[in-house]
Amino acid sequence: MSKAKFYHAGCPVCVSAEQDIVNLIGQDKVEVIHLGEKRNLIAQAEKVGVKSVPALVTDNGNVLHINFGASLEAVKG
Repeated sequence: MSKAKFYHAGCPVCVSAEQDIVNLIGQDKVEVIHLGEKRNLIAQAEKVGVKSVPALVTDNGNVLHINFGASLEAVKG
């Protein structure tokens, strides 16, 4: 079974959403990806449809954008 992926950039909005997502879904069912630290994964996030962070990509590929924190363009710098 694949995990959901939670993309974020480390801002307070993202960190708060990360804590809520992990509490709701469970640490074992979600992979947290900090794009500020793993910039090489930004293209992967874009490819699956992430437009802004924080965003949760469900294990069946739906992209859920959560409480707009930053566009991926802003994360790219």
